[in-house]
Amino acid sequence: MPSLSRLAALTRALSLLALSAPLLTPMSAVAANDKDLAELKTLIQQMRNDYEQRISELEKRLVSAEKTVAERPVSPPVPMPAAATPVARANAFNPAIGLVLNGAYRSVSDPAGGDVPGFPGGSESGRGASGFSLGESELSFAADIDDRFQGKLTFALADEDGATKVELEEAYLRSQVGDGMRVQAGRFLSDIGYLNPQHAHADDFADRPLPYRMMLNGAYKDDGVSFAWVAPTDTYLELGGEYLRGGQYPAGGANDRGKGAWTAHLKLGDDVGISNSWQAGLSYLDTRPSGRQTGTPGAADSFTGDSRLWIADAIWKWAPNGDPSSRNLTLQGEFFWRDEDGNFTPNGGTAIPYSAQQTGWYAQAVYQFMPQWRIGARTSTLSADDPKEERV
Repeated sequence: MPSLSRLAALTRALSLLALSAPLLTPMSAVAANDKDLAELKTLIQQMRNDYEQRISELEKRLVSAEKTVAERPVSPPVPMPAAATPVARANAFNPAIGLVLNGAYRSVSDPAGGDVPGFPGGSESGRGASGFSLGESELSFAADIDDRFQGKLTFALADEDGATKVELEEAYLRSQVGDGMRVQAGRFLSDIGYLNPQHAHADDFADRPLPYRMMLNGAYKDDGVSFAWVAPTDTYLELGGEYLRGGQYPAGGANDRGKGAWTAHLKLGDDVGISNSWQAGLSYLDTRPSGRQTGTPGAADSFTGDSRLWIADAIWKWAPNGDPSSRNLTLQGEFFWRDEDGNFTPNGGTAIPYSAQQTGWYAQAVYQFMPQWRIGARTSTLSADDPKEERV
């Protein structure tokens, strides 16, 4: 069927042709062409009638289509999908709670022991009493504050002199600020050495090695701020430091207006093939004790001066194909060197000049031969300016 636009154009063309024909035809031929003109007019009229008929049919079809659409039931609008609501993490508002029971039975040959000549230790440098005890159990709370900050609170429960003592061991905020940088503030275990930042219940042995007990009172913790940066390299490289109050052994007295200690550390590590890995570190602790108490409570000695401690640590781990779940071997050791000078005041006496250098080290090996079963051995040594030497 011809389109309406084409029919309209043809009609206009024929109309113009009909109107212009008398002007273009000579007057002498008008009579001869009257018959042809009449036939042309008739043809045009037929085409016009046909055109009008087709227009009428199209109008009827349009009306019918509009009526059909109007009578069709209206479908309800399709609801838009609701915006996704973020699912809160299970512990977004509830902290993770951990409880570690570290009970033990001890048989100590020297119940009053723990004192080592030439090493004035802290309040927790002893071996502990014989018999059953709660050990050093822990109750901890940890939670993510937001996408950048985490918080942790740890209480330690320990038996001392027949009574259970509750101590706030850690309470800090930590943030991963990006680019491998980590900062934290509060009370925390210092990052010096290998064992120090580790809680006692995670150790391989029932007590800490001699250098830790006599030079760090088991583990050095204090109030302050710290930072650490992990380099974006294939080899593990961490640099860090801490600025601390200096209120805990081997510091004491919170000297220098509560800024009496600082630390620095460097840690390196890498894999050797699939089954082996290693880590080595170097740490430094600088403190300025003021009236640091050592010895028996109530009859304690005191020290005021400077105390500097260097620690070098190394560890080698082996696990077949990198899977430690069934079998693994760990070789570990640390070396301590401490230099102190100042004034030492014995209980009930007068202050005397004091200067001493002390060293200590330990080495241990632990082998897991099947899941949950391990055997190990450790040796440790202390040496002071006094030629006497203690071994366990």
